[in-house]
Amino acid sequence: MPLLLRNRGAVLLLIFNIFLVFTGVGLVVPIMPTYMTELHVSGSLMGLLVASFSLTQLIFSPLAGRLSDSLGRKRIIVAGMILFALSEWLFGAASTPLLMFVSRMLGGIGAALIMPAVMAYAADVTSVEERGKGMGFINAAITTGFIIGPGIGGFLAEYGIRVPFYSAAVAGAIAAVLTFLVLPESRTAEKLTSSTPVLMKKQSLITQLVHSYREPYFLSLIIVFVMSFGLSNYEQIFGLFVDHKFGFTPKDIAIIITFGSIAGAVVQVTIFGWILNRFGEKRVISFCLIIAGLFVLLTLFVNSYFLIITVTFIVFLSIDILRPAIGTQMSKMAHEQQGYVAGLNSAFTSLGNIAGPVIAGFLFDMNINYPYAAAAFVLILCFVLSLQAGRGMQAACENA
Repeated sequence: MPLLLRNRGAVLLLIFNIFLVFTGVGLVVPIMPTYMTELHVSGSLMGLLVASFSLTQLIFSPLAGRLSDSLGRKRIIVAGMILFALSEWLFGAASTPLLMFVSRMLGGIGAALIMPAVMAYAADVTSVEERGKGMGFINAAITTGFIIGPGIGGFLAEYGIRVPFYSAAVAGAIAAVLTFLVLPESRTAEKLTSSTPVLMKKQSLITQLVHSYREPYFLSLIIVFVMSFGLSNYEQIFGLFVDHKFGFTPKDIAIIITFGSIAGAVVQVTIFGWILNRFGEKRVISFCLIIAGLFVLLTLFVNSYFLIITVTFIVFLSIDILRPAIGTQMSKMAHEQQGYVAGLNSAFTSLGNIAGPVIAGFLFDMNINYPYAAAAFVLILCFVLSLQAGRGMQAACENA
C-alpha cells in the first residue's frame, strides 16, 4: 500500500490509466460483429483494422520512449490519454471503414505514448527491491483490463452500439485531466537535460531496431518479441482450435481464458515481487519460458475439458509472470534511459502482436496443430538462448 500512495498516489494513478486503456481496447471485442454488419466490413478488412493498432504502436513506441526521457513522463502520459479519448470517440462516431482505421491508428499512437512512459515512471519511483512489485501492479492492470473490457463493452452496448466507445472517451478525458492535475513529474530538470545527447543518437525506428543487438538487454527484447508472438498466436487460434477439435462453445472459451487471466493478475498483485526477489529475474524468465513452451505443446495432446482448463491456466500464468519479469530486468539495465528502453520493449511487443496472428492464421489453414507446434518450438528455443546469455544479462542487472 505505501508504494501505491507514494508521490500523491502516482503508482495508483498509473495503474488506473493503463487499466483504462486496455479496457478500452477490449471494448471492441463483443461489438465488432455488429459493426461489421452495420458498415459492411469484410473479415479480412477487420483483421487489417486490428493490425493497424499494433502497427502504429510499433512505429511510435521508440519515439515516445525517447520523448518521455527528454520531455518528462507526465506530459507524454497526458498526451497519450488525450489521443486515447479522441480515438474512442471517433470510433463511436465512425460511419465508414476509413474513420474506423483512423480511430484505431490514433489509439495505437496513444498506447505507444502511454505504455513506455508508464513503465519508465514506475521504474523512476521504485527502488530496485520494489521494481518487480511495481511492474507486477502495472501488468496486472493490463491483464485485468483485457478481461473486463469485453464484459463492459457487452453491457454498455445494451444502451446503444456506440455507447461503450463514448463512455471510454469520457473516462479517458477525465483520466487525462486527473493526471495533469495530480501526477508529479518523476524526472528532475537535471535528468531531462542530461538525456538530450543520448536521444540525438537515435533518430529512427529502423535505426533503433537494427542497433538494438548491441545493447545488453537485446536478448530481453528477443524474448519480448517471442512472448508476444507466442501469446498472440495462442490466443488468436485458441477459439478456433478448441471449437474445431473439441466443439467448445463461446461460453466455454470465455470461461477458460478468463480463469487463466484472473489467476495471472492475482499473482502479479500479490506474490510477484517476492518471486523476483527470491529467485531473480534470470531464473524466473527461463523457468516461465520452458513451462510455457512445454504446456503450449501439451495442448496438442490433451482431450478433455478439465485438462484444457489446466493446461491453458498454466500457459496464461507463466506468460503473466514472464511479462513483468522481463520488464523489471530491462528497467534495471536501462539506467537513465528508462523511457528509451521501455519504448523498445513496446515496439518489440507490437512486432510480436502483428506477426503472431498473421503466421498463426496461415499455419492453421495448413494444419490445425501447426500454430501451437510452432509457438512451442519458438518458446523452447528462446529458453535455450536465455540460458546461454544469462550471465551477461545478470551482470548488467547487478551493475544497475
